[in-house]
Amino acid sequence: MCGIAGIYHLETPKPVDRARVEAMCDAIAHRGPDGQGVWTAPGVALGHRRLSIIDLAGSPQPMASLDGRAMLVFNGEIYNYRELRHDLKAAGEHFRTDGDSEVILAAWRRWGPDCVTRLFGMFAFAIYDLDARTLFLARDRLGVKPLYYAQLSDGSLAFGSELKALTAHPLLRREIDPLAVEDYLTWGYVPDDRAILKGVSKLPAGHSLLLRHGAPMPRPAQWWDVSFAERRKGKPADLEAELLHLMRQAVSSRMVADVPLGAFLSGGVDSSSVVAFMAEASGNPVRTCSIGFDVAGLDESAYATKIAQRFGTNHASRIVSPDDFAAIDQLAGMFDEPFADASALPTWRVCQLARESVTVALSGDGADEALGGYRRHVFQAGEDRVRALLPQSLRGPVFGALGKVYPKADWAPRPLRAKSTLLALAGDSAQGYARSMAFLPPELRDRLYSDEFRRLRGDYRAEDPVLALMRGAPARSGLDRAQYADLKVWLPGDILTKVDRTSMSVSLEAREPLLDHRLIEFAASLPERMRVQGGQGKWLMKRAMRRYLPDDVLFRPKQGFVTPIAQWFRGPLAETARDIAGGTALARTGWFNQRRLLGLVDAHVSGTSDNSRLLWQMLMLDKAFTSLGVN
Repeated sequence: MCGIAGIYHLETPKPVDRARVEAMCDAIAHRGPDGQGVWTAPGVALGHRRLSIIDLAGSPQPMASLDGRAMLVFNGEIYNYRELRHDLKAAGEHFRTDGDSEVILAAWRRWGPDCVTRLFGMFAFAIYDLDARTLFLARDRLGVKPLYYAQLSDGSLAFGSELKALTAHPLLRREIDPLAVEDYLTWGYVPDDRAILKGVSKLPAGHSLLLRHGAPMPRPAQWWDVSFAERRKGKPADLEAELLHLMRQAVSSRMVADVPLGAFLSGGVDSSSVVAFMAEASGNPVRTCSIGFDVAGLDESAYATKIAQRFGTNHASRIVSPDDFAAIDQLAGMFDEPFADASALPTWRVCQLARESVTVALSGDGADEALGGYRRHVFQAGEDRVRALLPQSLRGPVFGALGKVYPKADWAPRPLRAKSTLLALAGDSAQGYARSMAFLPPELRDRLYSDEFRRLRGDYRAEDPVLALMRGAPARSGLDRAQYADLKVWLPGDILTKVDRTSMSVSLEAREPLLDHRLIEFAASLPERMRVQGGQGKWLMKRAMRRYLPDDVLFRPKQGFVTPIAQWFRGPLAETARDIAGGTALARTGWFNQRRLLGLVDAHVSGTSDNSRLLWQMLMLDKAFTSLGVN
């Protein structure tokens, strides 16, 4: 795992200041503390920070191809590099090193931009071809590894693994994009089709860019997509066997490392499944780690301990206090862009614990998106059955009117929280799912915005790109489209961003075997009843894993990391919450209705309502503005 950065002149190949690329790499030194390097040529400079995982001494970067034709900087891991190396040697290629970096260069020499289709893994890389004078940027299929880029005023393009690599360049403008704020207030993160700063882009997952001196800036080209349009046939037992084979293969391929390796273990279905297959493949006890909380209602560590004992792992566990708000500034600085998923804090803590004993940790991320594991997937399937029974002409007026008058009841038992469901049923399948994904629905956002911000936002609504994505998805059903949106928007924007930034902040490589693209493609082809059935998500996976895991792990309600932000904003962060509506960087923008925002703060602090998610969201936005140096 590493960090990359670089500068490429799009017009004439002017000299590049080496010091600028060095500064960009220094800004992401946490991603690669084991080595660094910068290479320059007319019109281009590539920089690298290395975290040594494979071929510890033999694969420094930037790396030149054997024929000197190409230079590479690479962040990630290629899990099939040994098989590719064998095939490339049979085709006449030669190698000086034992790592995966040189395999990418050989693949480029053999197949050019199509090389990405042969690479199985997580990656973001840049290759400069000295003969063609082209720069090729590529990102892995699911977006596990990030890549930011921006065109600058001197005619160059700067790129880097994190936004902070770009902000280290003196020519990058630090102007907030109001449309990104609309996105953030809707989803709790800035999706990959935008960045918080104007002029900055993220290379989308499964896309590449091929740049040429003197040619116009191209649009990213999609080289991979997942389709839900086909349905696999077969008996459940046969599909179970295929799923287990793919999971086993995905886990074993990610256990290749020349450094200590372990796993995150929460005690949930996904991480427990990964540990089960690691234990099966390993001759030694697997190293696992988990954190618990000193509040009984938030603590799941007993389940992690149970799985650790079941598979004989070398388990490390630590109880942490949920009163961890002192780390908020440091947490916000990891992400650069505003990021409102409060589970980032405990995720960071478990990464810190893992790094005490390992350099690589496998996680269970990805199964929920691929196999229909979220509660909202179960709701989506049920709501679509209702939509099929009642025409839109009836649902829209009836459910819309009921939803508007039904009280918002976050405090109530789940069956009584009907407002969101009623409003979701008033729209079509895509509109309903977009509402279920949102932190803040459009009517609440509009009440928070000032007249000035509404003018800046114009007609744009954050839901628009997601609705277009779902309606144009290669899919058959509403559940298909929901999972497609999760894989394309939620997964790279929230889940993978969270794991990448928190793990790399402590120089830990996180690997996600359940995001193996072959497993994702198989899951997308399953009939709906193999994903969601009887009110249960991940139906086929849970059925398949019953031979490995106990029922109280497989079928207990999904919880995940919980952070007690509601209590924080009624206690130690109460004044901080009031400041958001007053003298902070956020307030100085004039983009928000300060009186309404202060009313929401007072209502939360007094206990009248729970506005903690909104307050956390606004606090993280304010922290991002401050860390980016935006006035």
